[in-house]
Amino acid sequence: MLDRLDHALRSRPERQAVLTATRTGAPRVRATRGELAELSDAFAAALHARGLRAGDTVGVAVRPGPRALAVLLALWRLGLRGAVLDPGAGPDVLRARLSLARPALVLADAAAQAVAGWARPLARRAGLALPDLAELGPVATVGPRLPGCAPALDLTASRAEVPVYGDHDGDAVIVFTSGTTSRPRAVVHTRSSLAAGMATVASLFDGAPDQPVLGGTFFVLVPSLTCGAPVALPARDPKVLARQLHRLRPRDTYLTPPGLRDALDAGARFHGRVWTGSAPADAALLERVRAAGAARAWGVYALTELFPAAAVEAREKSAFEGPGDLLGAPLPGVLARTGTDGQLLLTGAAARNRYLGEEPDAWVRTGDRARLDGAGRIVLEGRCKDMVLRRAENIYPGLYEPALHVPGVELAVLVGVPAGDGDERLVAVVQPGRGADEHGLRSALSGPLHRMGTARPDALLFARIPLSGRSRKPDRAATSAMAAQRLGPTA
Repeated sequence: MLDRLDHALRSRPERQAVLTATRTGAPRVRATRGELAELSDAFAAALHARGLRAGDTVGVAVRPGPRALAVLLALWRLGLRGAVLDPGAGPDVLRARLSLARPALVLADAAAQAVAGWARPLARRAGLALPDLAELGPVATVGPRLPGCAPALDLTASRAEVPVYGDHDGDAVIVFTSGTTSRPRAVVHTRSSLAAGMATVASLFDGAPDQPVLGGTFFVLVPSLTCGAPVALPARDPKVLARQLHRLRPRDTYLTPPGLRDALDAGARFHGRVWTGSAPADAALLERVRAAGAARAWGVYALTELFPAAAVEAREKSAFEGPGDLLGAPLPGVLARTGTDGQLLLTGAAARNRYLGEEPDAWVRTGDRARLDGAGRIVLEGRCKDMVLRRAENIYPGLYEPALHVPGVELAVLVGVPAGDGDERLVAVVQPGRGADEHGLRSALSGPLHRMGTARPDALLFARIPLSGRSRKPDRAATSAMAAQRLGPTA
């Protein structure tokens, strides 16, 4: 698909490609299709002139947008392997991870270099930190260069005889996920698995030429631009995002669940189809999106190791009455089964090839406990590692958390709080929606809590749930610590 995108950009160079929004929400063109193609050509020539060849690793610390996409197109053309550097992972973890695949070059914009340098104290408050990028390999600046930045990548390099890698398979991208500094984990996707994942997304979105799409991820940008649709990067300010949605009226919108909640709280109205994933999205959230104007609202189940894996529409999710969280049927080309420990296992053409430093493995161990219902749909029962042990009983939060999302609840999780002797207290932490009355919520939750039987929580707390990571998922460890502090040792 990246080859098709390159051709599509050149066939209609004057058309809009990437949009942003003004404070009023009006669309503003960040790059045309021709400008994207031109920039990717310049990056490819510059990288080739520096002596990089197929199979080499390039670290990428560039904010999402036209430059980042052009960099990835250039890497694809040359057969280079991109290692995405996430400033949310922390410098120690990144150092350990990159020791497995030291990059021949690190491409970084001024913002990434600021996070690693003079702005480190400020960035740390936002949960962002990078090691000194020069420790990882030679560094070149992409985009505007500020004082203290590494030398700029030479975009005047000759474009003569710049090779095209062609249809050969090989490593395409490294994305760092879980693990520790002593045992880092990094997902390796090949060119074929990356292409298969994007083809699945394209079949879901079914984009149309010149019909705008709102979303900022690589897996949204590539299929949308390939079919001729301009892509608008979502505004960070929820109020501006609400105006952007009103002015743009996108055919498809992709936002994370926290992004959707923020937009809804800002009074956003939706149009067409809305897609969300990367963090839990309950039926109540999807129905709120439909009530705000969306024709359809979809929850997408995806992992770094296999994107996307399953999808479910709001009405199907709302009609589900069994225990657990309905994720939907596996998407075409994805096979699912459960292991002897109840863990969900997935495979398919879009599955990662391997973890860096390990042998290839066809089946992805998701870390999620799940079951397949009579229709073959995936029903999530919780994270294996999130299991709470209370009075010798194993409790999987994911089985019961959907029941806590009554009207007025924005987010709810079940966490274990140490109670001594290896035992835990089970605590329901509920984040009320804007304007919700806690007394009314406590009454509304009494029924669902009672129906949990032996898994009924020991305590119910109303609080804002901490989020973490790029996708702003609930931080269960931080939530557990907060609950322990709130409850005290005798609760």
